Amino acid sequence: MSTFHHIPVLAEGVLEHLVFPAERKVRMIDGTLGGGGHSSMLLEKYPQLELLGIDRDEMALESAAKKLAFAGDRVHLCHGEYAMMKEHALSIGWESVDGILLDIGVSSPQIDLPERGFSWRNNGPLDMRMDQSSDVTAGRVLNFSSEEELCRIFREYGELRSAAKLARAVVERRKEGFFGTTADLVKLCDDTLGKSAPGKLPVPTLVFQALRIAVNRELEQLEEGLNGALELLSPGGRIAVISFHSLEDRIVKEFFRRESASCVCPPGLPVCCCGHKALLSLPLRSKVVTASKEELKNNPRAACAKLRIAEKL
Repeated sequence: MSTFHHIPVLAEGVLEHLVFPAERKVRMIDGTLGGGGHSSMLLEKYPQLELLGIDRDEMALESAAKKLAFAGDRVHLCHGEYAMMKEHALSIGWESVDGILLDIGVSSPQIDLPERGFSWRNNGPLDMRMDQSSDVTAGRVLNFSSEEELCRIFREYGELRSAAKLARAVVERRKEGFFGTTADLVKLCDDTLGKSAPGKLPVPTLVFQALRIAVNRELEQLEEGLNGALELLSPGGRIAVISFHSLEDRIVKEFFRRESASCVCPPGLPVCCCGHKALLSLPLRSKVVTASKEELKNNPRAACAKLRIAEKL
């Protein structure tokens, strides 16, 4: 099995803003544990911290178990979805936590391993599953979805202007035989939509992003996870979310905005009638943390990362 080595992005921002009181024991959930990079730093900084680490990728959990072994019984690992974090927390007797970290999206090891099928730059099977026990692969979505569903996936998750054209081309190509590899899909993208203009994202990047999001239900996971996190957080507890593209960041930003507002009535109403109560505050003056120049030199993949923090009132 390949080694799961991942450089945690925005680590300084996480350490600076995901803070815990020193005078008592605290509990934290890392809902997207990965290789355990962020969590290892937090466990070292806070010896009173107990961690529940969740990940859909069993390879990541195996790697994290080794990296976090120094913390002993302060670490609990769980194979599952962070959207179900409340259930996972209750399974170990936790009814509330003091902090939650979500590092959303695909990790470097998943991208770099051709057999996982996440990258269009390396030929491999059309897989893209974060959870290898799932039945839904990118090949299944591509080969069996209707033209209308493919168009929706490419348009909504890849923000592809030529979504309808590509969906038609996929359905036509399927008449000759099923798509089997990432190279098959890349060739269709090039033949149908041509090469991207200089300075713009390559078309296959957007198409692969769209399929990956569909396969793993990433946006639904994020919405469900944020709601679960809000229920679990203790007063004064913080949630830190790292996102990598506009679709994710938009969901996080809107959720934090809505849950930190005392009124969500439509503009123009003379009197508030929504009954909404603010549950979060936004402690960051700049609202978002991005990678420093120094971090970008060491890890170019941090360029798209955005960290947002909210605190439970």
